[in-house]
Amino acid sequence: MKMNKLALISSITFALTATFAGATSALAASATLDKIKSTGAVTMGVRESSIPMSYTTGDSRFDGYHVEVCRMILNDIKSKLGMSTLRINYQPVTSQNRVPLVQNGTVDIECGTTTNNAGRAKDVSFANTLYVEEVRIAVKANSGINSISQLAGKKVATTTGTTSVQLLRKHEKANNVNFDEVYGKDHADSFLLLESGRADAFVMDGSILAGNIASAKNPKDYKIVGEVLSTEPIAIMVRKDDPEFLADVNSAIAKIVANGSMPGLWNKWFLAPIPPKNAVVGLELSPATKNAWANLNSKPAEDYNKK
Repeated sequence: MKMNKLALISSITFALTATFAGATSALAASATLDKIKSTGAVTMGVRESSIPMSYTTGDSRFDGYHVEVCRMILNDIKSKLGMSTLRINYQPVTSQNRVPLVQNGTVDIECGTTTNNAGRAKDVSFANTLYVEEVRIAVKANSGINSISQLAGKKVATTTGTTSVQLLRKHEKANNVNFDEVYGKDHADSFLLLESGRADAFVMDGSILAGNIASAKNPKDYKIVGEVLSTEPIAIMVRKDDPEFLADVNSAIAKIVANGSMPGLWNKWFLAPIPPKNAVVGLELSPATKNAWANLNSKPAEDYNKK
């Protein structure tokens, strides 16, 4: 009889331990979620001049289309974790350090203007796409430049750590077109190269070009021209080794789309005056972005540009 009691106690103890372990595993399988839960904080990677996607509005404040989406995602995760408050720490990133900072855990979620491509997907994970970009060329309105062929002998600016110039060189209409590359440390610096006459063109994502033009002293002095160099999914980045956190991010994205928030977010950041200068970017919703909302996926850029 004593042995049976001991066996029963042992069985109950094992069952309780297994149940507790299972619950703990379910709640704490994600290193990122563990960190958020234990510290009450999360670090969001943001850009400083990727208007209107992710940029500073001054006084160490950040905003933009992707930044607001990420705040909504983090609010959903906060609720899932049963937290009453969640502090968001903003970490400015550049085109050069954004991937390493996600990889090493400095940044928990990067909400900038990063293209989801096969190369980067080896190092990080991408959430489902909510913005599909077209890479274009910005020039001064009086430059006489209207196409890739007219860049011969010109200086073309782009931002260090981006792929825009490579896309330009690979374009079929760039064959035998020789130009010099000049680099800005960030998008604002690259636009300054164009603005100051040190570059004849600035090659970058259309939204970034439009945002910088809208914020310029004289926006009418600039125009976006030429062929579309590439169509690219711009997506939120998280760590590669944390599928549970990625799943929660994508779950929150699905809720945001399902509750009808996306058209309003688009209008707010692309068609209405935005801080700090009340500039209007003026980019209409593209069919590609609308399709991304309707068919959530994390396809890389290579899938968008298959011939």
